[in-house]
Amino acid sequence: MPNRLHSVFLWPLLLGAALLSRCAQGQAPAETPPAPIITAATPLPWLDSLLTTSPTLSRHAVGLSLAYADSARPFFGYHERQYFVPASTMKLLSFYTGLHLLPDSLPSLRYFSRNDTLFFQGTGDPTFLHGDVPSRWAYDFLARRPEKLLVYNELPTPPAYGPSWAWDDYNYYFQPERGAFPIYGHTVRFYHTPATARTKAHPATPERLRVLPRAFAPLASAATPEVRAANPDPDAHVRRVPLENFFYVLPSSKKWVDETPFRTSRALMLRLLGDTLRRRVVAGAWHPRPGRDSIRTLRGLPADSLYRRMLRVSDNFLAEQLLLMCSTRVGFRDSLSTSRVIRQAQKDVLNFLPDRPEWVDGSGLSRLNLLTPRAMTALLCRLHQEVPEPRLLSLLAAGGGQGTLRKRYTEAGKPWAWAKTGTLTHDLNLCGYIRTKSGRLVAFTFFNNNHIGTSYATRNEVERVLRQVRDRL
Repeated sequence: MPNRLHSVFLWPLLLGAALLSRCAQGQAPAETPPAPIITAATPLPWLDSLLTTSPTLSRHAVGLSLAYADSARPFFGYHERQYFVPASTMKLLSFYTGLHLLPDSLPSLRYFSRNDTLFFQGTGDPTFLHGDVPSRWAYDFLARRPEKLLVYNELPTPPAYGPSWAWDDYNYYFQPERGAFPIYGHTVRFYHTPATARTKAHPATPERLRVLPRAFAPLASAATPEVRAANPDPDAHVRRVPLENFFYVLPSSKKWVDETPFRTSRALMLRLLGDTLRRRVVAGAWHPRPGRDSIRTLRGLPADSLYRRMLRVSDNFLAEQLLLMCSTRVGFRDSLSTSRVIRQAQKDVLNFLPDRPEWVDGSGLSRLNLLTPRAMTALLCRLHQEVPEPRLLSLLAAGGGQGTLRKRYTEAGKPWAWAKTGTLTHDLNLCGYIRTKSGRLVAFTFFNNNHIGTSYATRNEVERVLRQVRDRL
């Protein structure tokens, strides 16, 4: 009897142990097919090997985080808790903040009317006569107002450049100055057509240079020998004097288009605004009378117009101005403040992140920004939960499509990755979504900091690794 009792009690234990052993080995009981789900505890030796044996990736700091977008379940991490310089991938934090703080249409300006005078303030809206995201809402509003006088009140704003921005990038299109009421995107556009020789079919044509806005045309001249000697790069076209609005055009036998930021000031803004509106615009104080002067906000473009341009081509100016617009919804109304928005977003909007970002600007131009891969992946998962997938993917650069991924991440003419790039000298980052061969959408963050030389080899290696993720999952 003792032996029989021992067998009766021992058999269920042995059966349970066998089932647990099979489950531990990734096997389900015979009557249940194995679930094709990789969990956080599931090792991926092939992916570890790709990261640790790559001659390209082994020479710099690498972080990778993967999660299923639909369930927000992380399943792979490599240095995912370490902080990296995220570069322009920080625009995703600005984007998420805008989704939570701004309405569906952008706030263009604030105003009130008194007698024959219209008083107005800027809200940071960057689209006023912008070359790539042009809006005529505020233009038409100001041009058609019946008041005789337009009075502009300038709000205090952060410095023209953000913390730790490179001072010698002032001449490049990607670093315009920030401001409360931007006009023309705070840049000058130059259109150069070289001279042509006479042919039997066509007469000779002289060299032509078109400058927009035309107010800057008298400030552009041929580069002096000293300027030419200091700029031997054949791809350089225009050099601006560092602290002034004087532009030197370098000689070229090719047709080109260039965009150069201009130095901003209240006086210049009023002049440009008056010239384009063909109305008198003056500076003045903002003293609405409580209960008598009704302050209103003019709505402009749909917010997605800004988000799409900002994310697809990584437009720094739009990202910076986005946070300034958000500041009109946070705290004081007598100033625009990037840091005020960041503090509020850290406290109330992004408090779900597993690691607190070091966040100082809207665009990611600053190397003071720091973020962990797993925090960015958590943000991507939250975005997928809150934004319909078709809309979300349409806002990002797509493989083989428009934006910074147009030459990569495509197969048979169809994209398999939608992502935000982030590039600074020696840093190359990518984060977004991959559609795997099994049909699932994987959120990923792939940070690469401190690589040597050009980014070409690192860019190729990142794509090779992500392609393996796409094929194997």
